[in-house]
Amino acid sequence: QVQLVESGGGLVQPGGSLRLSCIASGSIFSSYVMGWYRQAPGKQRELVATMASGGSTNYADSVKGRFTISRDNAKNTVSLRMNNLKPEDTAVYYCNARVAGTAVSYWGQGTQVTVSS
Repeated sequence: QVQLVESGGGLVQPGGSLRLSCIASGSIFSSYVMGWYRQAPGKQRELVATMASGGSTNYADSVKGRFTISRDNAKNTVSLRMNNLKPEDTAVYYCNARVAGTAVSYWGQGTQVTVSS
């Protein structure tokens, strides 16, 4: 079992930056594929970025060049640095931990990010 707690959301103006953090507990963090997903009102949850235990990353096209995912296996944390935020980035952002090669997946409670002037 894995417990995930996100932090760092908030209100930011277009062009601004935010850093989301997620701390994991309860299992072997380093073996999980860690990721960030988001869900805007009326839309399906979508992948933002993932990072495998070996460091390989995957980003949604809409955030490439603006968002950076990182993880610290020693501290059981995964972060998402978001630059040049746009109103369309407004969503609830969820931290995810997935056992590589399986469908076993855990979710945090989500943190709201609002980009508005």
